[in-house]
Amino acid sequence: MDLSIVIPARNEMFLTRTVEGLLDNIRGDTEIIVMCDGNWPNPPIKNHPRVVMVHHSESIGQRAIQNEGVKISKAKYVMKMDAHVLVDEGFDVKLMADMQDDWTVVPLMKNLHAFDWICKKCGERWYQGPDPTKCDKCDNTTDFERDIIWIPKKSPNSTSYRFNRELRFKYFSEYKKHQIGDLVESMSLQGSCFMATREKYWEIELCDESWGSWGQQGSEVALKTWLSGGKVICNKKTWYAHLFRTRKGFNWPYPMSGRSQEKARKICQDIFLNDRWDKAIYPLSWLIEKFAPVPDWEGYGQTKGVVYYTDNQLDEEIMAKCQKQLKKSFDEESIVSVSLLPTNLGRNIVLPLERGYLTMFKQILAGLEAIDTEVVFFCEHDVLYSASHFEFTPIKENVFYYNTNVWRLRFEDGLAVRTDDTRSLSCLCAYRELLIEHYKKRIEIVERDGYSNKMGFEPGTHGRIPELNGISDRWESKIPNVDIRHSSNATASRWSPEEYRNKKFAEGWREIRKIPGWGSLRWIWKKI
Repeated sequence: MDLSIVIPARNEMFLTRTVEGLLDNIRGDTEIIVMCDGNWPNPPIKNHPRVVMVHHSESIGQRAIQNEGVKISKAKYVMKMDAHVLVDEGFDVKLMADMQDDWTVVPLMKNLHAFDWICKKCGERWYQGPDPTKCDKCDNTTDFERDIIWIPKKSPNSTSYRFNRELRFKYFSEYKKHQIGDLVESMSLQGSCFMATREKYWEIELCDESWGSWGQQGSEVALKTWLSGGKVICNKKTWYAHLFRTRKGFNWPYPMSGRSQEKARKICQDIFLNDRWDKAIYPLSWLIEKFAPVPDWEGYGQTKGVVYYTDNQLDEEIMAKCQKQLKKSFDEESIVSVSLLPTNLGRNIVLPLERGYLTMFKQILAGLEAIDTEVVFFCEHDVLYSASHFEFTPIKENVFYYNTNVWRLRFEDGLAVRTDDTRSLSCLCAYRELLIEHYKKRIEIVERDGYSNKMGFEPGTHGRIPELNGISDRWESKIPNVDIRHSSNATASRWSPEEYRNKKFAEGWREIRKIPGWGSLRWIWKKI
């Protein structure tokens, strides 16, 4: 067997039609593996020597059912295909003829004209869409017929795809002029049809089930292919026509859970925007540069810097350990430290002011105005930062991002605690221009009205002062940061869930003595 076409299917009204079209147009040693995830095809698929049918009475999810189909295959190549497509005659042999083992290949993609609606009262016909409730030509509201057409539309003929800064699928029409010949490179793919060797499919984990049931497959496959040293190729010698659903027009195979899709997107962003995929030989910036200019990615690969601020009222040993760890984790040439007394860290600015909230805000602004990087991390004098913290790159220029993978460590006895979503100023990252704008407004308000707890410390997390409103989001570094709590902290510490006035901030409360990636307090102090 040369090729196995794996079709993950659930609640698919055109599955049987898709399989029949494949059988009509296969010309090579190709089989079809139909994976029915919780439903039998309706109408049923007829027995055929090229068709393997697997049925689960309970759904296990699209990613899991797809991988199960690939496990059944013994072919050299595997192709994932949606259950609502039409293919070109001999598409299989055309794709295999030019295939290379480190490629992921897609045919040219057309749109599928699947059916028309017909009013059975007056004969009016219109293009596929939602189940009709009335005819625009007559008073019919109940009697309609779906007439199956099942042909490819003449246009568009899609060959070029990309993803945006959130790694969401987009068409890349701007790049089509660079696609010369029949075998052309594409930055990404649509996800409804792709072919790889079975060996490569498993080697680079083209369908990671830990991401959830479905979502982000096009970006996942493309990124893993390119960054591992392969290529995504569109073969224009053949085509497939894909039926694009509309939310109202067709049934969706799986529950349309925004939370489920967001989970896959967040995982994808965390892995690839932070260059944390362990099989990559190239960073994401390499791929962006290869296809540049890429819409939405102008300026990607921004320079990063640290604004470090201290009031110098801290145990000298704690301060020295935290500075030593920061120097190990980040290039000191890109650190601007702002202190009330001289300190030996990065480019040091000393402000002759008294300790206080307004002073802290002025320290931060002084650091922001002195640093020349596009992206800035805030660092405080009593936090141990992991190197993975600085791998993050902000997606949007108008959002304040907080690393919430942080443990608060009680220096007195080594107890460490955390919650699910603690957003603290010491773990903030954002674009410099956004931060400068915010802190200029913040200082103006405090100088005019005095400091109020209503404004809070964390930009984008308090909506009580309109002038300081903003948007915040979160990420989690691979290794946590350690916030050391001691006798001179500017803010109070909480050591039990009962101490939270708003209990939602205590969700996910955990207590440990050995912090992941760090160990116990005694070990941390010995190691640094």
